Amino acid sequence: MHDALPAVDASAIDLSATFLGRELRLPLLISGMTGGHERARGVNQVLASAAERSGVAFGLGSQRAALRDRSLIPTYTIARDSAPTSFIIANVGISQLVPQDGETALSLADVREIIDMVRADALAVHLNYLEESVQPEGQTRAAGAFEALTRICGASPVPVVAKETGAGITREVAQRLRIAGIRAIDVGGLGGTSFAALEARRADMRGDEARTRLGVRFTEWGVPTAVAVAGCVVTGLPVIATGGVRSGLDAAKALALGASIVGVARPLLRAALEGEAAVLAWIDRFALELRTATFLSGQRRARDLHKAERVVTGRTHDWLVQLRY
Repeated sequence: MHDALPAVDASAIDLSATFLGRELRLPLLISGMTGGHERARGVNQVLASAAERSGVAFGLGSQRAALRDRSLIPTYTIARDSAPTSFIIANVGISQLVPQDGETALSLADVREIIDMVRADALAVHLNYLEESVQPEGQTRAAGAFEALTRICGASPVPVVAKETGAGITREVAQRLRIAGIRAIDVGGLGGTSFAALEARRADMRGDEARTRLGVRFTEWGVPTAVAVAGCVVTGLPVIATGGVRSGLDAAKALALGASIVGVARPLLRAALEGEAAVLAWIDRFALELRTATFLSGQRRARDLHKAERVVTGRTHDWLVQLRY
């Protein structure tokens, strides 16, 4: 809600955030997007360097490819080389933690290698069963995933983050994740990139009509980001609002719902293809928008936006009412 009489100068607004014990200059995570091919090396270098200069967190894409092909390791390690002091999140898929058809599960040693590869500060386990369901080569065996996740959380030398990739996380699932030992939740809600739609295009290119139709049918499947945030914050775990966050104003709304930080992917990937200056310019705009929203909400710190009066309307309100959030 708008506060017509703020009590602090806009320039004095504190935009910092604390995430898993680390201080960030902005409540922003450059979400894990890429790795495992040569072009990704340049993208990760640009994004990681910008993260280092801006004081934000940086997440890598799935590192499974580097375990299969050691020549791809530099496409990931470039991130730590370019961001020696940044908070970096390594990444592995939940499907790789349980045996799949023709493929054994990753061992604890494999997971440790993924973490050590980039000297990660945390490990994201991405929960992408919608994406896997549409992929022609998708891995959809899920029996034992909770137990595997619990073992990883118990053995990992760094905090483990549960990360959805576009279909969101409900309160009930968040509570199970907490029991497993997860230390933070990236809701990855409906509203951003639809991986069902992307995989439908891949399936179409391969002539797989059934998977193409499946991806189209499930393009809108999932829990919207705002709803997922509202549901997950009750666990008391830090929550990352990812999925359709495109601006500092979007970030302010997510923080008002209780998120600790936000994750942004596609806008920063687009900027990275233009170069580091474009990424830094985007982050500067993000900071200005977040500062303005915090100022006009009458708060002194962005991390206090959850204290601001707010109104929830439309489809989000309907979701929250029906789920009793």
